[in-house]
Amino acid sequence: MTVPLVVVGCGGHGREVLTIARAMDAAGGPRWRLLGFVDDRPSEENLKRVQRLDVPYLGGVAWLRDAPPDAHHVIGIGDPRVRRAVAARVDAYGTPAASLVHPAATIGPDAVHGPGFVAFAGARVTTNVTLGRHVHLNQNATVGHDCTLADFVSVNPLAAVSGDCQLAEGVLVGTTAAVLQGLRVGRDSTVGAGACVVRDVPDGVVVKGVPAR
Repeated sequence: MTVPLVVVGCGGHGREVLTIARAMDAAGGPRWRLLGFVDDRPSEENLKRVQRLDVPYLGGVAWLRDAPPDAHHVIGIGDPRVRRAVAARVDAYGTPAASLVHPAATIGPDAVHGPGFVAFAGARVTTNVTLGRHVHLNQNATVGHDCTLADFVSVNPLAAVSGDCQLAEGVLVGTTAAVLQGLRVGRDSTVGAGACVVRDVPDGVVVKGVPAR
């Protein structure tokens, strides 16, 4: 039995999320029945790209208000703060969030995650890791032992979060960045691409460089 699935967001991140659902179906048999994309302001170019994927554009996010009762959604938006704002809207419509894990991702058997979790191909999560709602681990991102990633965290491609780290809600870890062992990154902070975090990061700041400042 398949579950109807709607992808929220027609941009590149949303279309990549679609490929995870398709890879899951190919690896383990039909699981998701893709109803289409919703997006309030899709560009003409992204609408053409969605069309090439043979998945319909359904309309704005409010389409979910009247979605089939068994439909699920997944938010395909890379920016953590935008994802949080969209999730607040979607939650009001009562459509449950699906969690998608690419068959080429590795999630430790004692790792736990909230609804809306998305793990892209090559993502690696080891042991005793807690992942919140709508956490996104992009291609080849790694999360070490005993970490906690709060709601709406994004770890971008090839980034590494070392063991025993605490990433607060809305944190973005940029491509190829590293957060060293035992550190905390504060709410809504951004670790720039290629940065190396060697000390705790406060709330609401952007750090970049090696060492990150």
